[in-house]
Amino acid sequence: MNFLRNFLDKQKPKFEKGGKLEKLHSVFTGFESFLFVPNQTTSNGAHIRDAVDLKRTMIIVVLALVPALLFGIYNVGYQHFLATEALEGASFFQLFFYGLWKVLPMIIVSYIVGLGIEFAVAQMKGHEINEGFLVSGLLIPMIMPVEAPLWMVALSTAFAVIIGKEIFGGTGMNIWNPALLARAFFFFSYPSQISGDKVWIASDTADAISQATPLAQMALGQPLSYSTADMFWGFIPGSVGETSTFCILIGALILLLTNVASWRTMLSVFVGGFVMAWAFQPVSNVEAFQQLLMGGFAFGAVFMATDPVTSAQTNTGKYIYGLLIGAMAVIIRCINPGYPEGMMLAILLMNTFAPLIDWFVVQSNIKRRLKRAQAVVKI
Repeated sequence: MNFLRNFLDKQKPKFEKGGKLEKLHSVFTGFESFLFVPNQTTSNGAHIRDAVDLKRTMIIVVLALVPALLFGIYNVGYQHFLATEALEGASFFQLFFYGLWKVLPMIIVSYIVGLGIEFAVAQMKGHEINEGFLVSGLLIPMIMPVEAPLWMVALSTAFAVIIGKEIFGGTGMNIWNPALLARAFFFFSYPSQISGDKVWIASDTADAISQATPLAQMALGQPLSYSTADMFWGFIPGSVGETSTFCILIGALILLLTNVASWRTMLSVFVGGFVMAWAFQPVSNVEAFQQLLMGGFAFGAVFMATDPVTSAQTNTGKYIYGLLIGAMAVIIRCINPGYPEGMMLAILLMNTFAPLIDWFVVQSNIKRRLKRAQAVVKI
């Protein structure tokens, strides 16, 4: 580490003002801050700082995603071998490496396209490069169908970064969750690649393999062919990172223990979803708690709804925001058979209204305090 630090210190003058590579200053500082904590200190004023910066926050979220990612990779292989009736006799490593062969290219494409655009924009504007895409770059392939063509993943990623982030000013300025925006672009631009049963099972032949997801079975009014245990542990077809509720809850625990995610938002999403699922149980013919295990509900509640940039900021607003997301996701699932997965649309819609929710909460607090102040003056 000392060798790398010394090497960067020697190269730094070339990238500073007046150096030979001055125009690449943003690229150098972005790479340096990714490897090391910035060596700037406060010389004037009284400032309180902690050890948690954007880079560490993003890394914690990435670590929280790892359990769901690793199981998702294994499950891609599991579902493939199960659908081809070759599961018996297949080893753990055969299943895992088959899934890795399918998922890894999506991750690589997502990072190359997203980081490439962010580096280019930072270079043009002369701004420092933020680490915000560390999470989005991993989230995007985790919520895509495993059979998604790589060029579609690249185009969706580019749309999310340019329209969802950079057009608003970059990391911390975006209105919508970039990963969900990529999925929304994919869904509305190429609906045949994210609908039906054939897109969720990886195939290495010209013939696609078909296997219905629990959400598809619910939308068609069919009895679920998957047990509650299968849905909880994740042995069901679906997007790479969304199948295992157990692994998602491990990630939730990491986020909550490190105070990276809001428990108010997370809990409210599950409560809102459960209450609405209970109300719609006669329509869906699915137990209320099973709605929380199906599709991307748990993944969205833990990793998407809790995005600190696009979610509500006030404590009361977080409760309202989460309750509405959970309730709307179930409503969309139950009344729109053509689109059984409602979590994406619910979160994106509430991203839009999160500032308005906070505004009403703040105005309510102002009025309450004003009444208290007026009462004190009268006394």
